[in-house]
Amino acid sequence: MKTYNDLFDKITTFDNLLKAAQKAQKGKRFKDACAIFNLNLEKELLRLQRKLKEQSYRHGSYRDFFVYDPKQRLISAAPYRDRVVHHALCNVIEPLFDRSFIDDTYACRKGKGTHAAVNKYSQYARKYRYVLKCDIQKYFQNVDHEILLGIVARKIRCAQTLWLIREIVGSRNDTTLLFYFEGDDLFTPLQRKRGIPIGNLTSQFFANVYLDGFDHFVKETLRLPYIRYVDDFVAFCNEKKRLQQTKQAMTDFLAFLRLKIHPKKCRVYRVSEGVRFLGYRIYPTHRLLGKDNALRMRRRLKKMSALYQEGQISLTRVHQSIQSWIGHASHADTYRLRSRILGSVVFQRGKARGAAGRFLEQQPEQRQLCEPQQEQPGEQEQQHRVSLRQDFDILHGAGALSFKKDRGAHH
Repeated sequence: MKTYNDLFDKITTFDNLLKAAQKAQKGKRFKDACAIFNLNLEKELLRLQRKLKEQSYRHGSYRDFFVYDPKQRLISAAPYRDRVVHHALCNVIEPLFDRSFIDDTYACRKGKGTHAAVNKYSQYARKYRYVLKCDIQKYFQNVDHEILLGIVARKIRCAQTLWLIREIVGSRNDTTLLFYFEGDDLFTPLQRKRGIPIGNLTSQFFANVYLDGFDHFVKETLRLPYIRYVDDFVAFCNEKKRLQQTKQAMTDFLAFLRLKIHPKKCRVYRVSEGVRFLGYRIYPTHRLLGKDNALRMRRRLKKMSALYQEGQISLTRVHQSIQSWIGHASHADTYRLRSRILGSVVFQRGKARGAAGRFLEQQPEQRQLCEPQQEQPGEQEQQHRVSLRQDFDILHGAGALSFKKDRGAHH
Protein backbone atom coordinates (compact mmCIF):
# COMPACT_ATOMS: atom_id res chain seq x y z
CA MET A 1 0.00 0.00 0.00
CA LYS A 2 1.32 3.41 -0.97
CA THR A 3 1.80 5.82 1.94
CA TYR A 4 1.88 9.61 1.98
CA ASN A 5 3.97 12.11 3.97
CA ASP A 6 4.28 15.89 4.07
CA LEU A 7 0.60 16.57 3.47
CA PHE A 8 0.08 19.15 6.20
CA ASP A 9 1.78 21.99 4.32
CA LYS A 10 -0.61 21.41 1.41
CA ILE A 11 -3.60 21.46 3.73
CA THR A 12 -2.60 24.74 5.39
CA THR A 13 -1.62 26.76 2.33
CA PHE A 14 -3.59 29.98 1.98
CA ASP A 15 -4.79 28.95 -1.49
CA ASN A 16 -6.20 25.67 -0.16
CA LEU A 17 -7.91 27.39 2.78
CA LEU A 18 -9.40 29.97 0.39
CA LYS A 19 -10.68 27.20 -1.88
CA ALA A 20 -12.12 25.47 1.19
CA ALA A 21 -13.92 28.65 2.25
CA GLN A 22 -15.42 29.01 -1.21
CA LYS A 23 -16.75 25.44 -1.05
CA ALA A 24 -18.05 25.86 2.51
CA GLN A 25 -20.12 28.92 1.60
CA LYS A 26 -22.08 27.23 -1.19
CA GLY A 27 -25.75 27.54 -0.31
CA LYS A 28 -24.88 29.42 2.91
CA ARG A 29 -23.73 32.84 1.74
CA PHE A 30 -26.61 34.60 3.44
CA LYS A 31 -26.28 32.76 6.75
CA ASP A 32 -25.01 34.94 9.61
CA ALA A 33 -21.96 32.80 10.42
CA CYS A 34 -20.84 32.71 6.78
CA ALA A 35 -21.39 36.45 6.30
CA ILE A 36 -19.41 37.33 9.44
CA PHE A 37 -16.55 35.04 8.40
CA ASN A 38 -16.48 36.47 4.87
CA LEU A 39 -16.59 40.06 6.13
CA ASN A 40 -12.93 39.69 7.16
CA LEU A 41 -12.13 36.68 5.02
CA GLU A 42 -8.40 37.21 4.65
CA LYS A 43 -7.86 37.85 8.36
CA GLU A 44 -9.99 34.86 9.34
CA LEU A 45 -8.10 32.53 6.99
CA LEU A 46 -4.70 33.80 8.17
CA ARG A 47 -5.77 33.32 11.80
CA LEU A 48 -6.99 29.82 11.00
CA GLN A 49 -3.77 29.04 9.14
CA ARG A 50 -1.68 30.16 12.11
CA LYS A 51 -3.66 28.05 14.58
CA LEU A 52 -3.36 24.98 12.38
CA LYS A 53 0.40 25.36 11.94
CA GLU A 54 0.87 25.93 15.67
CA GLN A 55 -1.44 22.96 16.35
CA SER A 56 -3.42 25.16 18.71
CA TYR A 57 -6.60 24.67 16.65
CA ARG A 58 -9.47 23.11 18.58
CA HIS A 59 -12.72 21.95 17.03
CA GLY A 60 -15.80 23.87 18.16
CA SER A 61 -19.06 22.59 19.64
CA TYR A 62 -21.81 21.21 17.44
CA ARG A 63 -25.34 22.51 17.07
CA ASP A 64 -27.64 19.47 17.18
CA PHE A 65 -31.10 19.24 15.65
CA PHE A 66 -33.42 16.56 14.28
CA VAL A 67 -34.71 16.09 10.76
CA TYR A 68 -37.63 13.81 9.92
CA ASP A 69 -37.14 13.09 6.21
CA PRO A 70 -37.88 10.22 5.83
CA LYS A 71 -37.12 9.16 9.41
CA GLN A 72 -35.82 10.90 12.50
CA ARG A 73 -32.09 11.63 12.31
CA LEU A 74 -29.86 13.65 14.60
CA ILE A 75 -27.87 16.18 12.55
CA SER A 76 -24.83 17.84 14.09
CA ALA A 77 -23.81 21.12 12.46
CA ALA A 78 -20.22 22.20 13.07
CA PRO A 79 -19.32 25.91 13.41
CA TYR A 80 -18.62 27.57 10.06
CA ARG A 81 -14.90 27.97 10.78
CA ASP A 82 -14.61 24.22 11.36
CA ARG A 83 -16.45 23.46 8.13
CA VAL A 84 -13.74 25.39 6.30
CA VAL A 85 -11.14 23.14 7.95
CA HIS A 86 -13.13 20.03 6.93
CA HIS A 87 -13.04 21.13 3.29
CA ALA A 88 -9.35 22.00 3.48
CA LEU A 89 -8.54 18.52 4.81
CA CYS A 90 -10.72 16.68 2.28
CA ASN A 91 -9.32 18.72 -0.63
CA VAL A 92 -5.95 17.07 -0.01
CA ILE A 93 -6.57 13.59 1.39
CA GLU A 94 -9.82 12.53 -0.29
CA PRO A 95 -8.23 11.95 -3.75
CA LEU A 96 -5.54 9.78 -2.12
CA PHE A 97 -8.11 7.39 -0.65
CA ASP A 98 -10.59 7.52 -3.51
CA ARG A 99 -8.08 5.77 -5.80
CA SER A 100 -8.26 2.62 -3.69
CA PHE A 101 -12.06 2.52 -3.34
CA ILE A 102 -13.91 -0.10 -5.37
CA ASP A 103 -15.94 1.16 -8.30
CA ASP A 104 -19.23 0.01 -6.77
CA THR A 105 -19.36 2.28 -3.73
CA TYR A 106 -21.47 5.28 -4.71
CA ALA A 107 -21.93 7.66 -1.78
CA CYS A 108 -20.27 11.09 -1.72
CA ARG A 109 -17.95 10.46 -4.67
CA LYS A 110 -17.52 12.45 -7.86
CA GLY A 111 -19.29 10.86 -10.80
CA LYS A 112 -21.30 8.55 -8.51
CA GLY A 113 -24.42 9.19 -6.43
CA THR A 114 -27.87 7.73 -5.81
CA HIS A 115 -29.03 7.51 -9.41
CA ALA A 116 -25.81 5.88 -10.62
CA ALA A 117 -26.20 3.26 -7.86
CA VAL A 118 -29.83 2.62 -8.84
CA ASN A 119 -28.86 2.24 -12.50
CA LYS A 120 -26.17 -0.28 -11.53
CA TYR A 121 -28.72 -2.19 -9.44
CA SER A 122 -31.01 -2.41 -12.47
CA GLN A 123 -28.16 -3.90 -14.53
CA TYR A 124 -27.47 -6.57 -11.92
CA ALA A 125 -31.19 -7.28 -11.45
CA ARG A 126 -31.43 -8.33 -15.11
CA LYS A 127 -28.55 -10.80 -14.71
CA TYR A 128 -29.21 -12.45 -11.32
CA ARG A 129 -32.20 -14.10 -9.66
CA TYR A 130 -31.55 -13.24 -6.00
CA VAL A 131 -30.32 -10.25 -4.05
CA LEU A 132 -29.14 -9.95 -0.44
CA LYS A 133 -30.12 -6.53 0.91
CA CYS A 134 -28.59 -5.33 4.20
CA ASP A 135 -28.36 -2.25 6.36
CA ILE A 136 -25.75 -1.53 9.05
CA GLN A 137 -27.38 -0.69 12.38
CA LYS A 138 -26.74 2.91 13.53
CA TYR A 139 -23.66 3.13 11.34
CA PHE A 140 -22.46 6.69 11.95
CA GLN A 141 -23.03 6.42 15.71
CA ASN A 142 -20.89 3.27 15.94
CA VAL A 143 -17.80 4.10 13.88
CA ASP A 144 -14.99 3.27 16.31
CA HIS A 145 -12.42 6.08 16.57
CA GLU A 146 -9.45 3.84 17.30
CA ILE A 147 -10.20 1.53 14.37
CA LEU A 148 -10.85 4.46 12.00
CA LEU A 149 -7.62 6.23 12.93
CA GLY A 150 -5.73 2.95 12.51
CA ILE A 151 -7.12 2.54 8.98
CA VAL A 152 -6.20 6.13 8.09
CA ALA A 153 -2.69 5.77 9.54
CA ARG A 154 -1.90 2.89 7.19
CA LYS A 155 -1.98 5.31 4.27
CA ILE A 156 -1.10 8.66 5.87
CA ARG A 157 2.20 8.87 7.73
CA CYS A 158 2.26 12.66 8.15
CA ALA A 159 2.13 13.24 11.94
CA GLN A 160 0.62 16.74 11.70
CA THR A 161 -2.13 15.58 9.35
CA LEU A 162 -2.93 12.69 11.71
CA TRP A 163 -3.13 15.19 14.58
CA LEU A 164 -5.72 17.22 12.65
CA ILE A 165 -7.73 14.11 11.77
CA ARG A 166 -7.71 13.03 15.44
CA GLU A 167 -8.93 16.48 16.44
CA ILE A 168 -11.87 16.30 14.01
CA VAL A 169 -12.79 12.66 14.68
CA GLY A 170 -12.50 13.14 18.45
CA SER A 171 -14.81 16.18 18.42
CA ARG A 172 -17.81 13.90 19.05
CA ASN A 173 -18.27 10.80 21.20
CA ASP A 174 -21.62 8.97 20.97
CA THR A 175 -22.78 6.91 23.97
CA THR A 176 -26.47 6.54 23.12
CA LEU A 177 -26.34 2.90 21.99
CA LEU A 178 -23.94 0.28 23.37
CA PHE A 179 -22.98 -2.76 21.27
CA TYR A 180 -21.10 -5.69 22.78
CA PHE A 181 -18.84 -8.03 20.80
CA GLU A 182 -16.92 -11.19 21.56
CA GLY A 183 -14.16 -10.50 24.09
CA ASP A 184 -15.79 -7.36 25.54
CA ASP A 185 -16.28 -6.90 29.25
CA LEU A 186 -19.04 -4.82 30.83
CA PHE A 187 -17.18 -1.51 30.40
CA THR A 188 -15.55 -1.98 26.96
CA PRO A 189 -18.22 -0.09 24.95
CA LEU A 190 -18.03 2.80 27.43
CA GLN A 191 -14.25 3.01 27.22
CA ARG A 192 -14.06 3.10 23.43
CA LYS A 193 -14.84 6.43 21.75
CA ARG A 194 -17.09 6.13 18.77
CA GLY A 195 -19.41 8.03 16.48
CA ILE A 196 -18.92 10.54 13.67
CA PRO A 197 -21.58 13.26 13.35
CA ILE A 198 -24.04 13.15 10.49
CA GLY A 199 -23.64 16.55 8.86
CA ASN A 200 -19.86 16.80 8.63
CA LEU A 201 -18.23 16.61 5.21
CA THR A 202 -15.45 14.60 6.84
CA SER A 203 -17.99 12.11 8.24
CA GLN A 204 -19.20 11.26 4.74
CA PHE A 205 -15.62 10.73 3.63
CA PHE A 206 -14.59 8.70 6.71
CA ALA A 207 -17.72 6.54 6.31
CA ASN A 208 -16.31 5.35 2.97
CA VAL A 209 -12.81 4.89 4.39
CA TYR A 210 -14.09 2.82 7.31
CA LEU A 211 -15.87 0.29 5.08
CA ASP A 212 -13.28 0.18 2.30
CA GLY A 213 -11.83 -3.09 3.63
CA PHE A 214 -15.31 -4.60 3.79
CA ASP A 215 -15.96 -3.55 0.18
CA HIS A 216 -12.79 -5.31 -1.01
CA PHE A 217 -13.66 -8.38 1.08
CA VAL A 218 -17.04 -8.78 -0.64
CA LYS A 219 -15.72 -8.10 -4.14
CA GLU A 220 -12.40 -9.98 -3.99
CA THR A 221 -12.90 -12.74 -1.41
CA LEU A 222 -16.61 -13.50 -1.63
CA ARG A 223 -16.56 -12.57 -5.33
CA LEU A 224 -20.10 -11.26 -5.54
CA PRO A 225 -21.62 -8.44 -7.58
CA TYR A 226 -22.06 -5.77 -4.92
CA ILE A 227 -23.23 -2.18 -4.47
CA ARG A 228 -22.86 0.00 -1.37
CA TYR A 229 -24.29 3.43 -0.61
CA VAL A 230 -23.13 4.56 2.86
CA ASP A 231 -24.61 1.90 5.19
CA ASP A 232 -26.97 0.26 2.66
CA PHE A 233 -25.54 -2.53 0.52
CA VAL A 234 -26.73 -5.30 -1.77
CA ALA A 235 -25.09 -8.43 -3.21
CA PHE A 236 -26.38 -10.54 -6.08
CA CYS A 237 -26.23 -14.23 -6.97
CA ASN A 238 -28.21 -16.93 -8.78
CA GLU A 239 -28.01 -19.21 -5.73
CA LYS A 240 -30.14 -18.29 -2.72
CA LYS A 241 -28.24 -20.61 -0.38
CA ARG A 242 -24.92 -18.97 -1.20
CA LEU A 243 -26.28 -15.52 -0.33
CA GLN A 244 -27.55 -16.84 3.00
CA GLN A 245 -24.07 -18.20 3.76
CA THR A 246 -22.57 -14.93 2.60
CA LYS A 247 -24.68 -13.04 5.14
CA GLN A 248 -22.87 -14.81 7.98
CA ALA A 249 -19.45 -14.10 6.46
CA MET A 250 -20.35 -10.41 6.18
CA THR A 251 -21.59 -10.35 9.78
CA ASP A 252 -18.31 -11.84 11.01
CA PHE A 253 -16.21 -9.32 9.06
CA LEU A 254 -18.25 -6.34 10.28
CA ALA A 255 -17.80 -7.52 13.88
CA PHE A 256 -14.06 -6.77 13.53
CA LEU A 257 -15.12 -3.18 12.79
CA ARG A 258 -17.48 -3.27 15.81
CA LEU A 259 -20.51 -2.94 13.55
CA LYS A 260 -23.72 -4.98 13.36
CA ILE A 261 -26.12 -5.70 10.52
CA HIS A 262 -29.65 -4.54 11.28
CA PRO A 263 -31.55 -7.73 12.27
CA LYS A 264 -34.81 -6.62 10.62
CA LYS A 265 -33.33 -5.14 7.45
CA CYS A 266 -31.23 -7.97 6.10
CA ARG A 267 -32.72 -10.75 3.99
CA VAL A 268 -32.55 -12.46 0.60
CA TYR A 269 -35.13 -11.46 -2.02
CA ARG A 270 -36.04 -12.58 -5.50
CA VAL A 271 -35.19 -9.65 -7.75
CA SER A 272 -38.48 -10.25 -9.56
CA GLU A 273 -40.36 -9.24 -6.36
CA GLY A 274 -39.15 -5.67 -6.67
CA VAL A 275 -36.77 -4.58 -3.91
CA ARG A 276 -36.65 -1.17 -2.24
CA PHE A 277 -33.26 0.44 -2.61
CA LEU A 278 -32.30 4.12 -2.21
CA GLY A 279 -35.85 5.41 -2.43
CA TYR A 280 -37.02 3.28 -5.38
CA ARG A 281 -38.68 -0.10 -5.77
CA ILE A 282 -36.62 -1.75 -8.47
CA TYR A 283 -37.74 -4.58 -10.73
CA PRO A 284 -35.69 -6.18 -13.52
CA THR A 285 -37.89 -4.48 -16.12
CA HIS A 286 -38.73 -1.15 -14.49
CA ARG A 287 -38.61 0.83 -11.26
CA LEU A 288 -41.12 2.77 -9.16
CA LEU A 289 -40.74 5.69 -6.78
CA GLY A 290 -41.14 4.87 -3.09
CA LYS A 291 -44.60 5.66 -1.68
CA ASP A 292 -43.08 7.62 1.21
CA ASN A 293 -41.32 9.93 -1.25
CA ALA A 294 -44.55 10.69 -3.09
CA LEU A 295 -46.33 11.33 0.22
CA ARG A 296 -43.61 13.74 1.35
CA MET A 297 -43.87 15.65 -1.94
CA ARG A 298 -47.63 16.01 -1.52
CA ARG A 299 -47.09 17.44 1.97
CA ARG A 300 -44.33 19.74 0.72
CA LEU A 301 -46.56 21.10 -2.03
CA LYS A 302 -49.35 21.86 0.44
CA LYS A 303 -46.91 23.62 2.74
CA MET A 304 -45.45 25.66 -0.12
CA SER A 305 -48.97 26.52 -1.29
CA ALA A 306 -49.78 27.96 2.14
CA LEU A 307 -46.51 29.92 2.23
CA TYR A 308 -47.10 31.24 -1.27
CA GLN A 309 -50.63 32.35 -0.38
CA GLU A 310 -49.17 34.32 2.55
CA GLY A 311 -46.52 35.86 0.29
CA GLN A 312 -43.58 34.23 2.12
CA ILE A 313 -42.10 32.44 -0.90
CA SER A 314 -41.94 33.22 -4.61
CA LEU A 315 -42.86 31.14 -7.64
CA THR A 316 -39.15 30.86 -8.37
CA ARG A 317 -38.65 29.05 -5.07
CA VAL A 318 -41.61 26.79 -5.82
CA HIS A 319 -40.24 26.09 -9.29
CA GLN A 320 -36.83 25.08 -7.94
CA SER A 321 -38.31 22.67 -5.42
CA ILE A 322 -40.59 21.05 -7.99
CA GLN A 323 -37.82 20.73 -10.57
CA SER A 324 -35.60 19.02 -8.01
CA TRP A 325 -38.30 16.46 -7.22
CA ILE A 326 -39.11 15.91 -10.91
CA GLY A 327 -35.42 15.25 -11.54
CA HIS A 328 -35.44 12.54 -8.87
CA ALA A 329 -38.84 11.07 -9.77
CA SER A 330 -38.06 10.92 -13.50
CA HIS A 331 -35.48 8.19 -12.83
CA ALA A 332 -38.45 5.86 -12.24
CA ASP A 333 -41.63 5.11 -14.17
CA THR A 334 -43.60 8.00 -12.69
CA TYR A 335 -45.38 9.50 -15.70
CA ARG A 336 -48.86 9.29 -14.16
CA LEU A 337 -47.67 9.83 -10.59
CA ARG A 338 -46.08 13.16 -11.43
CA SER A 339 -49.23 14.29 -13.24
CA ARG A 340 -51.41 13.29 -10.28
CA ILE A 341 -49.24 14.89 -7.58
CA LEU A 342 -48.58 18.13 -9.43
CA GLY A 343 -52.31 18.45 -10.10
CA SER A 344 -53.27 18.06 -6.47
CA VAL A 345 -52.36 21.57 -5.31
CA VAL A 346 -53.10 25.03 -6.71
CA PHE A 347 -50.94 28.01 -5.80
CA GLN A 348 -52.95 31.19 -5.45
CA ARG A 349 -52.91 34.58 -3.81
CA GLY A 350 -55.96 36.65 -3.02
CA LYS A 351 -56.08 40.10 -4.65
CA ALA A 352 -52.96 39.44 -6.70
CA ARG A 353 -51.82 40.86 -10.02
CA GLY A 354 -51.71 38.97 -13.19
CA ALA A 355 -52.73 35.98 -15.17
CA ALA A 356 -53.00 32.33 -14.41
CA GLY A 357 -51.03 29.48 -15.85
CA ARG A 358 -50.62 25.79 -15.67
CA PHE A 359 -47.36 24.02 -14.98
CA LEU A 360 -46.95 21.88 -18.08
CA GLU A 361 -44.33 19.27 -18.70
CA GLN A 362 -43.63 18.40 -22.29
CA GLN A 363 -39.90 17.91 -22.50
CA PRO A 364 -37.67 17.54 -19.41
CA GLU A 365 -35.42 20.44 -20.36
CA GLN A 366 -38.35 22.80 -20.88
CA ARG A 367 -40.16 22.66 -17.52
CA GLN A 368 -41.16 26.15 -16.41
CA LEU A 369 -43.59 27.85 -14.09
CA CYS A 370 -45.81 30.68 -15.16
CA GLU A 371 -44.62 33.88 -13.45
CA PRO A 372 -47.12 36.62 -12.51
CA GLN A 373 -47.44 39.27 -15.20
CA GLN A 374 -47.43 43.00 -14.50
CA GLU A 375 -50.85 44.48 -13.89
CA GLN A 376 -52.00 46.71 -16.75
CA PRO A 377 -53.60 50.09 -16.00
CA GLY A 378 -57.31 49.68 -15.33
CA GLU A 379 -57.09 45.90 -15.14
CA GLN A 380 -59.48 44.37 -12.63
CA GLU A 381 -57.85 42.94 -9.48
CA GLN A 382 -58.45 39.24 -8.98
CA GLN A 383 -56.91 36.06 -7.64
CA HIS A 384 -53.63 34.87 -9.13
CA ARG A 385 -53.78 31.09 -9.53
CA VAL A 386 -50.98 28.81 -10.68
CA SER A 387 -51.92 25.20 -11.24
CA LEU A 388 -49.12 22.67 -11.16
CA ARG A 389 -51.05 20.00 -13.05
CA GLN A 390 -48.96 18.65 -15.90
CA ASP A 391 -50.86 18.52 -19.17
CA PHE A 392 -49.47 15.40 -20.83
CA ASP A 393 -52.09 15.36 -23.58
CA ILE A 394 -50.83 18.41 -25.48
CA LEU A 395 -48.84 17.97 -28.63
CA HIS A 396 -45.72 15.89 -27.93
CA GLY A 397 -42.47 17.27 -29.20
CA ALA A 398 -43.52 20.91 -29.44
CA GLY A 399 -40.70 23.37 -29.13
CA ALA A 400 -42.10 25.48 -26.31
CA LEU A 401 -44.41 25.20 -23.33
CA SER A 402 -47.96 26.45 -23.52
CA PHE A 403 -49.73 28.25 -20.71
CA LYS A 404 -53.50 28.14 -20.31
CA LYS A 405 -55.79 30.39 -18.33
CA ASP A 406 -57.72 28.93 -15.43
CA ARG A 407 -61.46 29.11 -15.81
CA GLY A 408 -62.69 32.58 -14.94
CA ALA A 409 -59.25 34.22 -14.99
CA HIS A 410 -58.91 37.60 -16.64
CA HIS A 411 -56.02 37.97 -19.12
